[in-house]
Amino acid sequence: MLKQRIITALLMLAVLLPALFHSDPRPFCLLTLLLIVAGGWEWGRLNGLAFGAALACGLGLGALLGLAWWQFGLAQQQPLLWQLTGIFWLVAAPLLLRAGVAGWPRIAPALRLCIGLTLIGLAWWAMAQARVQGVALLLSIMALVWTADIAAYFGGKAFGRRKLAPSISPGKSWAGVYSGAIGVLLVAAGWTWAEQRYGTPGASLYGRLWAMGPLAMLGALLLLTAMSVCGDLIESLVKRSAGVKDSSQLLPGHGGVLDRVDALLPVLPLGMMLATL
Repeated sequence: MLKQRIITALLMLAVLLPALFHSDPRPFCLLTLLLIVAGGWEWGRLNGLAFGAALACGLGLGALLGLAWWQFGLAQQQPLLWQLTGIFWLVAAPLLLRAGVAGWPRIAPALRLCIGLTLIGLAWWAMAQARVQGVALLLSIMALVWTADIAAYFGGKAFGRRKLAPSISPGKSWAGVYSGAIGVLLVAAGWTWAEQRYGTPGASLYGRLWAMGPLAMLGALLLLTAMSVCGDLIESLVKRSAGVKDSSQLLPGHGGVLDRVDALLPVLPLGMMLATL
């Protein structure tokens, strides 16, 4: 399993990193759009669709996003879109987690399917717009999620006695949440210092938040960290309701696309909301 994880990760990095740092953002946006098609297929499967219907969902989502890209481009600022998406996540995430695994099947299947596909598509749109605005902005948002996840893993392993949501994800603990938050604050402080001292090609999320003031930055970082945890928990809730361990087996050793981006789904649009205030 470890060997599979390493090989898959290296292959993904070999494809995505050159595209991410290319001077033209379109290769990265196109590659990630293909991953979103896979994510749409996985979402259909998690919601009980047969293979063909789920594939149609993924392809349809990719086609709609591609059409919007062709029609509107990715450079135009859309703060209202990110504000509305962010508000939805802030309201919906606590409600879903409070309802728990038993509450998920009570939502109409068509509604679950459509809202999920919309949120997956909006996360890609946020990622693509962030990349167009600059690698520093996109990397700083993604680094927040990666840091929260890694710090939570080690903090939870060392101190995780009190479970966070045992009926949804037994492995997660409150110690992991606190560790993740501390890790994010340290990375944000280091990144902000380096950005102010040495500069970066484009402003990062941390630099933009720092311009709003230290207290605003602290609140925003804690909110984003909390929402990264919510995104992870919500996908775990959906998988537990569907009776599966992973969203798919597309990425050997890592599960599916949604398993890799679950925490990014709320954080990307919320990050863009904060970055465009």
